[in-house]
Amino acid sequence: MSFAEEIESRDRDFYLALAENPDCFQHRELLLRLANEAARSVKTAQRIRRENVTEMILEPIRDFERKPFIAECGDPGTMNAAEAIEACRILEERAARYYREAAVKIKALPEAARGLRQLGAKRAAGLNLL
Repeated sequence: MSFAEEIESRDRDFYLALAENPDCFQHRELLLRLANEAARSVKTAQRIRRENVTEMILEPIRDFERKPFIAECGDPGTMNAAEAIEACRILEERAARYYREAAVKIKALPEAARGLRQLGAKRAAGLNLL
């Protein structure tokens, strides 16, 4: 769950930086919307962890690593609008995939898995905005 918070926090910061980029001004509203969704998702991930921490300690997760879910999209201050939208697409796809796979890995904790699926659905919906 800490990695989910990390993904959402980094994506939020990236979207906010893109929103300040003059070359991305035409997408500013969309970028701020994505940033706000990521901020809400941080809080959701924290809540899921808080509510399931005891069970998570007792239920180890195997064969699930961060590395495939690390995405570097470049410097948001130097991107043009097309590059920014493509970077957003990469981040949204990566997050949706992470949540889908994490929900499967943590299926022994149904409430946590449900929360992860919901987070993934929100990120998949973000793809539809792009």
